[in-house]
Amino acid sequence: MLTGKLLNGRYKMLKMIGGGGMAHVYLAHDQILNREVAVKVLRLDFSDNDEFIERFRREAYSATSLHHPNIVEIFDVGEEDGIYFMVMEYVDGKTLKQLIQQYGPVSVEDSVHIMSQMTSAIQHAHENQIIHRDIKPHNILINEDGVVKITDFGIAMALSSTSITQTNSVLGSVHYFSPEQARGGMANRKSDIYSLGVVMFEILTGRLPFSGESAVSIALKHLQNETPSPRRWNEKIPQSVENIILKATAKDPFHRYASAEEMELDLDTALTPNRINEPKFTLPEEDDDEKTKAIPVVTKMPAESNVDETIVHHSDERKQPKKKNFLWISVFMAILIIGGTTAAFIIPDLFKEEQITIPDMEGKEVSEAITTLRNLGLVVDEKQMIHNEVPEKHVIKTEPSADYTVKKGFPITVYESLGKQKIKFEDYVGQEIEEVKRELQLKGIDVENNLITIEIENEVEQGMIVTQRQPKPGEEIDPDEMKETVVIFEVSEGQKVVIKDMNGWNEQEVQQYIENESLQLEEINYEYSNDVPKGQVISQTINANQKVEKGTTVGVIISKGPSPKTTTITKVIPYNGESLEKVQRIDVYISDIDNKMEEVALSDTMTESKAISFDIQVPYNGEASYKIYVNGEFFEGNIIRYNTLPE
Repeated sequence: MLTGKLLNGRYKMLKMIGGGGMAHVYLAHDQILNREVAVKVLRLDFSDNDEFIERFRREAYSATSLHHPNIVEIFDVGEEDGIYFMVMEYVDGKTLKQLIQQYGPVSVEDSVHIMSQMTSAIQHAHENQIIHRDIKPHNILINEDGVVKITDFGIAMALSSTSITQTNSVLGSVHYFSPEQARGGMANRKSDIYSLGVVMFEILTGRLPFSGESAVSIALKHLQNETPSPRRWNEKIPQSVENIILKATAKDPFHRYASAEEMELDLDTALTPNRINEPKFTLPEEDDDEKTKAIPVVTKMPAESNVDETIVHHSDERKQPKKKNFLWISVFMAILIIGGTTAAFIIPDLFKEEQITIPDMEGKEVSEAITTLRNLGLVVDEKQMIHNEVPEKHVIKTEPSADYTVKKGFPITVYESLGKQKIKFEDYVGQEIEEVKRELQLKGIDVENNLITIEIENEVEQGMIVTQRQPKPGEEIDPDEMKETVVIFEVSEGQKVVIKDMNGWNEQEVQQYIENESLQLEEINYEYSNDVPKGQVISQTINANQKVEKGTTVGVIISKGPSPKTTTITKVIPYNGESLEKVQRIDVYISDIDNKMEEVALSDTMTESKAISFDIQVPYNGEASYKIYVNGEFFEGNIIRYNTLPE
C-alpha cells in the first residue's frame, strides 16, 4: 500500500480507489499544481520485466499526446524506487461496467449518446496513430455530468508485447477481443471498432454476446460464432441500432466500419424516423467460385442460434386448383386490379395530409431555427451539446435532418451548440505567485500583459496568492479566449513592520528593538551634535511609521555629544646648540579628542630658533593639554579648558 507516500516529491498518495490485473489506482494530490489526480501504479510483479517496462514507457509517453474531451488526459509518467506510475486526470464518477451492473441495460437514447462520445475519442486516438487494444466497460469512466472518459491507452499494448500472462486480465478482456486478437494476431484500428460493438451490445442488453467457462472457449466463439441479435434480449432496440452492432462486430474486418468516425456518423442518424425500421444488416454474399477456402484453425464448436426469434406463418399446402375454376378466378382478379387502380388515384386525394420538407437549419441561430420550424407546423424539441466547431447558440443539426419529408405536427429535435469544451479555471489561492505565472503561461494566458497582481499586507507568507478576484475558481473559459483572459490576484506582501521613531534612544535600546522586530541593523555611525545628548539617536535611515518587510536593514546615527572647540597653539622654540650645524629635535605630545599623551603628535627638527604650530581639540566642558620636548628635555606644557576658550 502506498497510501500516505509522497511520490516523486510531488504526488501525495491519499487512498486506493481501484485496481486490476496490471495496476493499482490511487487518488493523489499534486502538491505543485494543487489539484487532485489519479495515479496508476504498476503491480510489483511487472516491475522486474524490462521488456514490459520499456514498452510501457514508450506507449504511455505516446498516449500523453492525446487531448480530447472524452479521453482521460495523462499528465506525467515516471519511476521512483522501482515504482512505475502514470499520473492522470482524476474523473469523479463510475466505470461503465459499474453502471451496467448497478442499473442494468441503458436506454437506447443514452446508449447512442455514450457510444457517440466513445467513437469520437477512439477516432482521435487513431488519427494520432494510437490503437487502444483493450476497449471494455472497465476502462470507460462516466462522470456525474454524463461525460465519457476512456482510459488505459498504452498498457494493453505493453502487455501484449511481452511474455507476461495475467489470467484474470485476459479473462476480463477476452469478452471484448476481436477475432484477429483471439487468433493471436496484431490488433489494428478495426479491432478497436469490433470492441466498440461488443461494448454497445452489453450497454443495450446488460449481457455479453459470448460467454464461457474459460478464456479459450470465449475466444473460440469470437472466432466461429456470429454475433447474436441484441434485440432477442431487448425488444426496444431499433433495427438501425442493432445494425450498428452487427456491422461493427463482423468477423471479417473488411465488413466492419472503415473508421470510428464512420461508426460515429452512423450513430448520429440511427434514431431518425426513416432509419428506425430499416432492413437488417447482412453480410454481402460471395460467389461460390470466388470464396476462399480456409483451413479451420480451431475445432468447430456448437454454434449459438443467432437468428431473430421471428414468428413466420406458413400457409397450409393446398391441392392444385382445378382448371375449371381458372376462368372465374381470372375475372375476379381483373375486377380487383381495376378497382384498386382507381382507388389509388382518388382516395389519397380525399384524405391527403400536408407534407413538409425539413429545411437545412445547420449553422443558423437557434432562435431563428426554432421559429422557422414551428411556423412550418413542426413540434420542436431542444437539446444542447458541446461542439468544437459550431458557435454557441447555433444549430449543430436537426433530427430528422434537412430534406426529410414529414407530416405536419411531426416532432423534430434541434441540437443547440454550447460552443467549445470550456476549461474550468482553477483555484490558485494559497499557491506561490511565481509558480502560478509559469502554469498560466503554459495554458496560453498572456501573463506579461493580462496578469494583474495587487500586493496586500497579510500574515500569509510573502508571494502567496491570498484572493483570486477573476476569473473565479471553477469559472469556465473558452479555450480560444484563454490568451485574452485577464487574471487578477491579490498577493501577500508578508507581515509588515511599522518602524518606530528611535530618536533619543540609546544604542542598547536600538539593538533590542531591531532584534524583537526581526530587522537587520547596519553598522552604527556616530556624529557630534550640539542638540542631542551624547549616546542618543540623532537620526534613522528609515522614517518612523513606514511599513517594511521583516529582515529589512535599518541604520541609525548616534550622537557623540556637542562639537569640541579647536584652538591653535603657536610657540617659538629657541635654538640652544653650540654650533649652527648641530640639529635639535622637537617632539610635541597632545592629549585631546584625537590624540593621546603617550604618543608623539608632532615631530620636527631645527638648526636655529623655530616657530611651530599645532591644533588641539578640546572636548565639550572638558580639557586638553600638550607638552613640548627639545632633544628629549621638557621645554613647555599647558592645560587648556573648554570654558576658557572663546565661543
